[in-house]
Amino acid sequence: EPVVSLEEVLAENEELEKEARAVLGGSDHERCSYSQGAVKRQALYACSTCTPPGEEPAGICLACSYECHGTHRLFELYTKRNFRCDCGNSKFKNLQCKLLPEKGKVNSGNKYNDNFYGLYCTCKRPYPDPEDEIPDEMIQCIVCEDWFHGRHLGAIPPESGDFHEMVCQACMKHCHFLWAYAAQLAGNENQVPALTKVNSLEDEGIALNVEESEEQKKEIKKESGVEHQEIKEEKQVEQFNEPSTSSGAACPEVVAKSEVPACKLKELQSKPFVKKDTATFWPLNWRSKLCTCEDCLKMYSELEVQFLTDECDTVLAYENKGTSDQETERRDPLMDTLNSMNRVQQVELICEYNDLKTELTDYLRRFADEGTVVKREDIQHFFEEFQSRKRRRTNRMQYYCS
Repeated sequence: EPVVSLEEVLAENEELEKEARAVLGGSDHERCSYSQGAVKRQALYACSTCTPPGEEPAGICLACSYECHGTHRLFELYTKRNFRCDCGNSKFKNLQCKLLPEKGKVNSGNKYNDNFYGLYCTCKRPYPDPEDEIPDEMIQCIVCEDWFHGRHLGAIPPESGDFHEMVCQACMKHCHFLWAYAAQLAGNENQVPALTKVNSLEDEGIALNVEESEEQKKEIKKESGVEHQEIKEEKQVEQFNEPSTSSGAACPEVVAKSEVPACKLKELQSKPFVKKDTATFWPLNWRSKLCTCEDCLKMYSELEVQFLTDECDTVLAYENKGTSDQETERRDPLMDTLNSMNRVQQVELICEYNDLKTELTDYLRRFADEGTVVKREDIQHFFEEFQSRKRRRTNRMQYYCS
């Protein structure tokens, strides 16, 4: 039989708990999220039992997945943005929500895709796929929030895995303005060669122009009489190209200022860049580099991608908040027990707990150092010895001051 060491079991368990805290930590497992409206980001599920293929797609929150669909076949959707729980509404023919029965018939603001039927990627296959023998990771697009096989993105993900977010091929076509940023912010495969042939793609709203020389720029400044303003714009562009030092923990709000400087997007579009039919991979804090001038904010709204300028929209921000909240709320069961005891009982319990912890740690460390497997009889032997030592200690009278 295959065996694993205690060290491996503990490490794997800790990793699973960490993932669960990250994904579920920002969602309430006891109360339906419907009353909160369209939640900015939450863990969601689809019920194949209640809304199978052929029926209207629907999504349910974490609490409803436990309380109302506990025995049903569910698809885990990970997280979705701006979604309101559908459980028990008109999409469910024979089910009423046990947590919040009074709900509207539909949630018109919700967006659905094939994920709600357990299908993913451009290949529209389930995950895990029993017919797919090729090992491949699934990566979520931050725009459409569908999941894609790495081999179906039109571009190979960076081997180091050193990227924070991905935008799929279809969404890069929809958000074509991102190609101007890709040359500066995305992976090396999106960088523009030093010499770029002059080309025009006006039909697609993109122009590739050879960058002007420094002499030409100075001449233009003198003729226009706005040299001081141009210097300001150059400084702003330099600041735009500097790497961010933000840790990503804080989520600054995007505020449209009345005095808007030069448009960062137009500045980038004036330089050579390449547009490809591939997905793109983006580093940490890249969203903070997007232009927030009035014209760009209007464009984001028209394309329905306003969330791109919100760093709190990221899955990482959601996971960090969930982990932090859970760590704060997690209570030590030993402390709860101690609070219900008098002082004599507290001292006795603490002594026994510390003895058990110290002796068990020392006992198991020998197995870890030797790389041997801990067997059932080893654990039984330890507790038999521990109980024997405990009886010898308690035979002598102990006194405590209360």
